[in-house]
Amino acid sequence: MIATVSQAAAETAGAASIAARVREGGLSAIALVEGLLARIAERDRALNCFTQVMADRALGEAAAIDAIVAAGRDPGPLAGVPFGVKDNYDVAGRVTTAGSIINRSLAPAAADAVLIRRLNAAGAVLVGTQNMDEFAYGFTTENAHYGATRNPLDPARSAGGSSGGSAAAVAAGLVQFALGTDTNGSIRVPASFCGLFGLKPTFGRLPRTGTFPFVHDLDHLGPFARSAADLALIYDVLQGHDAGDLACADLPPSPVSPFLAEPLGGSVAVLDGWFDDLADAQGREAVARVAGALGARARVTLPGAAEARAAAFVLTCASGGNLHFEKLRTHAADFDPATRDRLLAGTLVPANAVLQAQRCRTVFRDQLLEAFRHHALLIAPATPCSAPLLGQATIQVAGADIPTRANIGLLTQPLSFVGVPIVAVPVRSGALPIAVQLIAPPWREDLAMRAAAALERAGVAGTCAATPGEAL
Repeated sequence: MIATVSQAAAETAGAASIAARVREGGLSAIALVEGLLARIAERDRALNCFTQVMADRALGEAAAIDAIVAAGRDPGPLAGVPFGVKDNYDVAGRVTTAGSIINRSLAPAAADAVLIRRLNAAGAVLVGTQNMDEFAYGFTTENAHYGATRNPLDPARSAGGSSGGSAAAVAAGLVQFALGTDTNGSIRVPASFCGLFGLKPTFGRLPRTGTFPFVHDLDHLGPFARSAADLALIYDVLQGHDAGDLACADLPPSPVSPFLAEPLGGSVAVLDGWFDDLADAQGREAVARVAGALGARARVTLPGAAEARAAAFVLTCASGGNLHFEKLRTHAADFDPATRDRLLAGTLVPANAVLQAQRCRTVFRDQLLEAFRHHALLIAPATPCSAPLLGQATIQVAGADIPTRANIGLLTQPLSFVGVPIVAVPVRSGALPIAVQLIAPPWREDLAMRAAAALERAGVAGTCAATPGEAL
């Protein structure tokens, strides 16, 4: 007999456990999706996670999964698991807005993004597209066109950005997992604010084919999930080369899930200096708990962190300004003012500054690789504070009040600038969660994933997702 699933069970169950029940015929994918669509209709008016809910597509995909199971075939490792994607992923037949009204004039996408196709092939069910900062240029998902996304843990607070809608939907139990993008911290910041696990893989590991770009040299794609095991399972499905993205490395998939229980097999160090000085007391406490659990005794200072962060700013605004130059000339009034002004500034950045930024990138990457000669993993806080209030103009960092929107990524930007893999793990050391970054050498996502799983087993890291009815 095929069972339905209760609302509470669907919100708290992991992707792997749901898929197992669907594959064995004990759970109907259609019933699961129908219940989820009802929850979205009830709750998303308050949270504003979704820009479009694609009920017909989701129900059609779920029906196909149930038919495959009924025929005695295996629909895949993510059978029937609902997911969402940030609104800069192509969905066939839909205009990819990337959080802007300017893109409404574009033709609908001819095909799904490569990563969506891989998830569908593994049995996952796409439910909809999710809110973001305009053109991914921000850390708060306070979108002038589509409204602000609220944090399910405290709706008065930011969900983070620019992938805030995706993180909030997972934290609220509206999908089991979601895909975001991370250029300067746009997966790790929302993971920190919403209490989730998030992966920014090595630059070039996952293909970006079928997504709307921001900064070609810095854009990464990755998932949000409510457990380390789910994060690893999803990552394994997403892997593989695709020729549509010239930056995607031609490497075979390197599965992580079968090896999550293996020991780390190397020393762990805490990043000092910039990464400690700009953290608040909660962030330092979270790092200390993670360090204790992983046996980290060494501390490492990367002297080029401040310069790397500044150089990341230069490359971001220059690339973004170049990408949107024509629209800035012809449709300037249609941009979110906060986005427009930064992109306009980017059009004025001289080539010499961009070249200097790239040199800085090389220097900082060499510093980081030198640290990895001695340590298997580095750890640092993900954000300088837990989730600020929506509309909050400033945050306090190192005793000074500084603008919120520009500085939430202080601790993520230097690291994504050099493309190393990072898992953000949620640590609840106060009223709200904050994440710690587990930073691994290039192409060693497995090390960060194994550390995340170990921290989850030890009770140090764990999802802080809202329980049914909590905060809503």
